[in-house]
Amino acid sequence: MRYARSLGESWSPLHFLSALGAGGLSVSFFMYIMFGTPHPGHPIPYFDTVVAALTGANLAHQILAAIAVAGILYFAVMHVRIMVWNFRQYAAFKRSGAYERLRKGNNESQLMAAPLAVAMSINVGFILGAVFVPGLWSIRELLFPGAILAFALTGWWALRIYLDFMGRVLVEGGFSCADNNSLGQMLAVFTFAMVGVGFSASAAMSHEKLTVTVAFIGATFFLAAATVLGVMKLILGFRAMMEHKAGVATAPTLWILIPFLTVLGIGLYRLRMALAHTYGVEVSAGGLFAFLTAVLAIQALFGLIGWTVMKRARYFERFVTGPEKSPGSFALICPGVAIFVFGSFFINIGLVGIGVVEKLSIAWYVLYLPLVWIQFRTIATWMRLNAKLLAEPAPARPTGGLQAAE
Repeated sequence: MRYARSLGESWSPLHFLSALGAGGLSVSFFMYIMFGTPHPGHPIPYFDTVVAALTGANLAHQILAAIAVAGILYFAVMHVRIMVWNFRQYAAFKRSGAYERLRKGNNESQLMAAPLAVAMSINVGFILGAVFVPGLWSIRELLFPGAILAFALTGWWALRIYLDFMGRVLVEGGFSCADNNSLGQMLAVFTFAMVGVGFSASAAMSHEKLTVTVAFIGATFFLAAATVLGVMKLILGFRAMMEHKAGVATAPTLWILIPFLTVLGIGLYRLRMALAHTYGVEVSAGGLFAFLTAVLAIQALFGLIGWTVMKRARYFERFVTGPEKSPGSFALICPGVAIFVFGSFFINIGLVGIGVVEKLSIAWYVLYLPLVWIQFRTIATWMRLNAKLLAEPAPARPTGGLQAAE
């Protein structure tokens, strides 16, 4: 597909959510080898274990590894391609009057979509390096400080954007609660949570105490900030929706709690692992199962609320398969990715961890069936929205007569 050369003032920071979705889909395919292939003694699969799975005698490992490698690579390439396109659009957009208007209204917080997508880029880069670069995992302790620095810079960028927004609103006013009839303001806290989960990876996987401690502090700051601000934005958003009804075009934001809770839950899980292997704090399989179940239950609740609202408002018929266009439609992609990723954690860390399900058993595959269905429905929606919102418009065809002659 050929992307539009310039959307001009019709471009929105929410177009970054397409790149975010592609990166998330790449991560979702990583789950197949994360939990479906062996990597004993190591927290994640890496080049050697992936090659062993592809060339080994176990057919299930071969299939899972092949699916994972193809999916990771394809969606990583698409993520980079759409990120480059978006930054070009962003550079042109900043020179327009639409950018100045954006900076003076409720939607200024949409600028947080850029650091959110960049945080995903760092995660995708880490996965690509681990899976496709021979020997990189052996020098991981040298790479973790670089990852920490990258997330620190991204987090500082996000903080600057958000503090500019909050400073303007709290000092100058102008924030319209009536127009806040969605959970769109949760985009900012999702960004902080994404930065926090990035820090938590180094905390969970490093064996250098100083590295773990620095990463732990960084993760705690951003995850705590996301939690506090998330509660505030959730209450304000639902109050506005209850009073002024939910905005139809922004209805997908009702599902933003699903990816937010996924990255928050995984971040907290990783911090628990860091406490266990670095500081000797005991972690039980039963405790992890209870924690993952609680998070999944909240995701299910908001999934049902969002689905009910969007079905009643005929959102899918209007903005996905229908003629109406909204870059906010890309917010539909992250929940699908998030359910697949967090569902993988629930099955493997939760149910397999407490001994209820055996890995690669019939029950394990049956539990994955609805997750795989969600994953492929998400891919189909992502492709449809890209073709609708990012593609270069087809040239107009002559209609004949005088117009054609001209």
